[in-house]
Amino acid sequence: MLDDLKKHSRIVKRFFYIYFIIKKFLKLSHKTNIAESSKEAFKQIMEALKDDNVNMIGLCSMGGMDKTTLVKEVRRRAKALQLFDGVFMAAVSQNPNITDIQNRMADSLVLHFDEKSKEGRAERLWKRLLREKKMLIVLDDVWKVINLKEIGIPFGDDHRGCKILLTTRLENICSDMGCQQKVFLSLLSENEAWSLFKINAGLSDGESTLNIVAKQVARECQGLPIALVTVGRALRGKDAYEWEAASKQLKNSQFPDLGEIDERTYACLKLSYDYLKPKETKLCFLLCCLFPEDYNIPIEDLTRYAVGYGLHQDVKSIEDARERVYAAIKDLKDSCMLLGTETEEHVKMHDLVRDVAIQIASSKEYGFMVLKKWPRSTESVEGCTTISLLGNKLTKLPEALLCPRLKVLLLELGDDLNVPGSFFKGRTTIEVLSLKGVCLSLQSLELSTNLLSLFLIECQCKDLKLLRKLQRLRILCFMRCNYIDTLPEELGELKELRLLDVTGCKSLKRIPMNLIGRLEKLEELLIGKDSFKKWAVWISTGIKNASLQEVNSLSQLAVLSLRIPEVKSMPSDFVFPRLYKYDIILGNYYSSTGDPVGYPTSTRLFLGGISSTSLKAKTFEQLFPTVSQIFFKRVVDLENIILFSGQRKGFLQRLEFVEVDGCEDIRTLFPAKLLQALKNLRSVNIESCESLEEVFELGEGSKEEKELPLLSSLINVKAVTFTSAQMYMEGAHQTCQPPKSCSSEVVSSCRTDLYLHTIPRSKSTTARNT
Repeated sequence: MLDDLKKHSRIVKRFFYIYFIIKKFLKLSHKTNIAESSKEAFKQIMEALKDDNVNMIGLCSMGGMDKTTLVKEVRRRAKALQLFDGVFMAAVSQNPNITDIQNRMADSLVLHFDEKSKEGRAERLWKRLLREKKMLIVLDDVWKVINLKEIGIPFGDDHRGCKILLTTRLENICSDMGCQQKVFLSLLSENEAWSLFKINAGLSDGESTLNIVAKQVARECQGLPIALVTVGRALRGKDAYEWEAASKQLKNSQFPDLGEIDERTYACLKLSYDYLKPKETKLCFLLCCLFPEDYNIPIEDLTRYAVGYGLHQDVKSIEDARERVYAAIKDLKDSCMLLGTETEEHVKMHDLVRDVAIQIASSKEYGFMVLKKWPRSTESVEGCTTISLLGNKLTKLPEALLCPRLKVLLLELGDDLNVPGSFFKGRTTIEVLSLKGVCLSLQSLELSTNLLSLFLIECQCKDLKLLRKLQRLRILCFMRCNYIDTLPEELGELKELRLLDVTGCKSLKRIPMNLIGRLEKLEELLIGKDSFKKWAVWISTGIKNASLQEVNSLSQLAVLSLRIPEVKSMPSDFVFPRLYKYDIILGNYYSSTGDPVGYPTSTRLFLGGISSTSLKAKTFEQLFPTVSQIFFKRVVDLENIILFSGQRKGFLQRLEFVEVDGCEDIRTLFPAKLLQALKNLRSVNIESCESLEEVFELGEGSKEEKELPLLSSLINVKAVTFTSAQMYMEGAHQTCQPPKSCSSEVVSSCRTDLYLHTIPRSKSTTARNT
């Protein structure tokens, strides 16, 4: 029997080896979608990468030519062809932030920095990169000479196997950085430009009257991809007279004093902006330019700024405003005014689009000002309504803020800089204030009684009790403020507060009893996994902390994020309220993949290091019909996913993802009676469950019941290091059954037409194809 198992193990390994070879071949044969005018540039770069005499390559063109897209394709191709042991990429931008570049490099290397100084981080990165025999580093959007050693990149004599590919708008940068190979990206030819424009404008072939005007509009874009795409999307589906009007607007446009922005590019992007509807979408677009260049913009931050700015005053809740912002983001992405990222919770703004947005936003109509440092002259900011210095760690502030019309102020300071006590004096107009990395007394905000949104990020705050004077406050965020150990009782006087966020405040030990319960209009309470955890426990001073019953008393609560380390902290009659979104952690749950970070974007329940018998069904009766993701880690006495008998109607009907790790008592994960309800289940991850016998219990139903399409949404089942489990999945072409002796990862990818059948358990494990 041992020989049979060894033979079977070799067959399985051989199967996966062939699978990965085929997958790799398919990737290599992927047809690259590169414009004809870019193919020559692509070819030159690939040849230079293979040339041992070239270690630095510069790709140069004007803004909006999609250099980033081209080098991303180079990166993908270099990886596929295995030209290098490691390929890394980082955006540099006009204001290089060495720490951010180091972080992006570290993320690619799965490297963690313990050092706080740039020099210490650079040394660690340097040592790690020296371990790469051959590597390619792509530095995107370079505006001035970069000191590679300062970042921690070994190059030249320090590392002969390192090649640098940089992109820039400035040809002299290529020379100053010592590029042996300069590659120039030319504008699109007229035919290429028309093809790109036609696709984005949704035009058909032929010489119609509309196409004649459309070609005139396309010519005004002068072969610039970003202009062709955004203008085409803006005019898609418009009437002939609107095309005529756009053509005349582009031909007659004159925009003096644009600085480094090309006038024709500005005209095209301004036209795209003008066609945005409604007005709220335009304002949402302009709010995006307040974030730093090349920044992954958190849509949650954007939402909170928008609420404070009064962008959606007619909505009933913050969640309604959030949905409006997401709708605006979708429109902006569809029009290519914003770019998607690797997550749905972030967006990006092309640097050229951001330059245009800043130009529009700085007009008298809006009064925005995006600065790199505080101006010396007060006259330049007197008329501003919105000022942003995000991403620029200021080392000095003026004694007073002389901006009588100011509504929004976003500041980031360095080295725990003290805010002068008189800085906010008389500034009663401010409605949105975001401060990062500052030391301040809340007494300085005493007169800012119009504040609607206050964000204190990594700040040292004094006199917190004075927050009670900000009676209009709707959003209050203390994020990663590690000097706060107690929330003041006076916080309970903020009767208009809708959102309270204290995530990442690791020193927060006390929330006074009845503080949370008095916030009657609170809709969103975000405490997170690393902040306050001492629910209803007497502390050394004898003063009682907040109780979970207070959470239950909030009739408007819709979003909740918290951690309850000890089940005994939950009152015997406690029931979680009906929630729209939540991240709820019971016990000590920590995971490298599923840890809740930031704002909850779905409905997730985490249980770790507890006994399932200590939980009560009633506590969760409002959660289980809505939960989409469940995580179990080292849960004792857990026999299956049904924690309690007699589950209610709709039990786990929205469940999409399950992860089980180290639950040694579990035997069957999904009982047969549950399978019909799991219509939305997409993925299952199992690890270190030694007693597991079945993933899915199939039962002995009738032939008709067996033929019902169960688990129709299931995409992936991943099981690692379990010894006795059996998992039967029979599709139209194949049955997959992991061997009993499996100690390596087993992955099953399931078709949407998957059917499950009862297959009797056998003593020996076999694999069969049908």
